[in-house]
Amino acid sequence: MTIKRRQFFRTCGLATLATQIPGFIAQGKPSPNTIRKPPRLQVGDTVGLIAPAGIVDTKDIEAARKSITQLGLKVKLGEHILDRYGYLAGKDADRADDVNSMFSDRSIKAIIAMRGGWGCNRILPLLNYSLIRSYPKIIMGYSDITTLLLAINARSHLITFHGPVATSTWNQFTVDYFQRLLFNGEAVTMQNLNPSEVRVEIIAPGKARGKLVGGNLSVLSAMVGSPYLPSWNKSILFVEEINEDVYRIDRMLTQLKTAGILNQIAGFIFGQCTNCSLGNEPSFTLIQVLQDHILPLGIPAWYGSMIGHIKDKFTLPIGVEVEINAELGTIQMLEAAVSLV
Repeated sequence: MTIKRRQFFRTCGLATLATQIPGFIAQGKPSPNTIRKPPRLQVGDTVGLIAPAGIVDTKDIEAARKSITQLGLKVKLGEHILDRYGYLAGKDADRADDVNSMFSDRSIKAIIAMRGGWGCNRILPLLNYSLIRSYPKIIMGYSDITTLLLAINARSHLITFHGPVATSTWNQFTVDYFQRLLFNGEAVTMQNLNPSEVRVEIIAPGKARGKLVGGNLSVLSAMVGSPYLPSWNKSILFVEEINEDVYRIDRMLTQLKTAGILNQIAGFIFGQCTNCSLGNEPSFTLIQVLQDHILPLGIPAWYGSMIGHIKDKFTLPIGVEVEINAELGTIQMLEAAVSLV
């Protein structure tokens, strides 16, 4: 009896240990909390196009198909990509089904959203996160697609990609980063192409390391309090925005602050605030608002990275370890974001 009891407690102790140590391996299998990297893209692979948010039409699809095929990739459309339901690209269950189906489809090697808009938050409870983890693939987009990228990273523990949507401008700058990260599997250093056009404004100098996490500020703030956000502990937070008055940026950053998010991060990057205005006078400038919220944190931070609603944009791997340099405005990947095997 004594021996059996000792064996029992030893087994219980190991089980407890397995739940407390990240990446604990049991019987040769990685822990469900171990981050997974999707396989890299290769010429001839098929990319699935989905519309998980706003409405798209046939001409959008044809333009997207042309851009994707010029990269040496094939295209497969989501079953409900042309659906319409009010201002959404179909009913919630159907848009979620397209996401789940693309992950389960073995012929699909990457998934790119057609566009942003609004609607991804509505489908989060309908996604099959276990299935998504079982079939790791590149999933990419920006703006409202932030919701999918963060939720899948948090719940499926999969590296996701904040980058162009299928209807973006696939110019040389954008394509270069896309190919280096997702085809070549490089650990790249991202730096503005022309500092005179996209100027870095230092909020606080210095370097920092951490997991890269972020996306559209409005979308991110709307997710606060949900179970679909990743850990912020010592992360590098990047955000971007479009068509918002400065006071709204202030309001959203205040929400992140009062939710306890800002005081956990190790570094901060505000990409571009495209078509953002001062609004009604009197007003703060955007930099003044950023200084109010970020300077007291004592972390490296800057405004003006090629992230957001702009033609030239980085492809950013959410969940990858990076090092940032606020004086240079650089984001240096410390590891590849895709699996090369």
